[in-house]
Amino acid sequence: MLHKTKIKGVALRFDVNRQDAKVLIELGNKNENLRFKAYEFLEKYKVVLETGFENGLIWEFYHEREDSGAEICRIYTCLPNVDFHRQNQWPDIFDFFIENMLKLETNFLEIRDLLQEALKR
Repeated sequence: MLHKTKIKGVALRFDVNRQDAKVLIELGNKNENLRFKAYEFLEKYKVVLETGFENGLIWEFYHEREDSGAEICRIYTCLPNVDFHRQNQWPDIFDFFIENMLKLETNFLEIRDLLQEALKR
């Protein structure tokens, strides 16, 4: 699975904690203008990114990462009410990760080159 997107500040990630699990595109460029430009570009391709996601994706223009305090934008899908510390929930979490990362990665790859080009301008 694609983790490095070949675009600085854009990553596909898994996130899990004691409340939920997420599959996400994280826009973490330290240059705020480039980060916002990438987010706005992806918004234009919302239909492409949300293909196959029955309830769409969650679009978060501003988020502060708990681990580093970094300001990011993120686009994700979420599996609520799971706790990674409960091993009996691991199969559900891993199935969610596999199914949704494959969809998100496939959709992202359709527009990656366009995003990369747009950020060069």
